[in-house]
Amino acid sequence: MKEYITFVHTTIVMTIEETIQARTLPLSRKLTINLLYSANWANDILIETIKPFDISLQQFNVLRILRGQQNQPANLSTINSRMVAKTSNTTRLVDKLISKGYTDRTICPSNTRKVEITITEKGLTLLNTIDPIINTAEKKVTAQLNDHELELLNKLLNKLRQ
Repeated sequence: MKEYITFVHTTIVMTIEETIQARTLPLSRKLTINLLYSANWANDILIETIKPFDISLQQFNVLRILRGQQNQPANLSTINSRMVAKTSNTTRLVDKLISKGYTDRTICPSNTRKVEITITEKGLTLLNTIDPIINTAEKKVTAQLNDHELELLNKLLNKLRQ
């Protein structure tokens, strides 16, 4: 599978070997490098997309997790387990979102050792603003693939992680 890199108005089709300037690679290393390179490429597109909103991709992920809770609070452990990129600084991510007014933290009434995190109206409004912009960026990431290829690639990636 060739990788597409766009510079200004020119599209250059390069294999991963050409991109990293390697002669030949064992197939398993080629795939590993290609996965990492492609993940970083997609990550960079998404980071640039949300940059104007002054939140990180991890903070954006936390907000989407909290929205998915459908008005139910989540604890830090739940948030961390659902993160796309597992991190040890979930508390710090939530603290930053609280300082921006996007989330709230309360102590659970039935268990005072448990902290509950919820998304605020301001956080929901931000996500509603970002959603169409992120959807466009995600389509840019997958533009070279048709629906069948997207489904197949998803199945293969799921299989790879089993």
